[in-house]
Amino acid sequence: DTKTSAIDFAKELDSTKVAAIVFTDISRDGMLTGPNIESTAGLAKEIDIPVIASGGISGIKDIKDLLKVEQFGVFATIVGRALYTGNIDLKECIKTAG
Repeated sequence: DTKTSAIDFAKELDSTKVAAIVFTDISRDGMLTGPNIESTAGLAKEIDIPVIASGGISGIKDIKDLLKVEQFGVFATIVGRALYTGNIDLKECIKTAG
């Protein structure tokens, strides 16, 4: 447990040479329940560092939904369990993301 929010911590990194931030909603990680798009986009809007979404990807719809917040600085996602379980096809994922 920490007293520093993800946004406050990320803002501290904003003036550094950090290339990107991986934002993981640990309550969704590996659960196939969909990513926390609202919080991920909220973080991306507050900083100049590109954000990688992580946690909860369950299918191609989640990839499409994340593409809608790309304009705010969410530029990539980590897909794990959905690949292993066959819920998402890597080729389709790459094609969708362009």
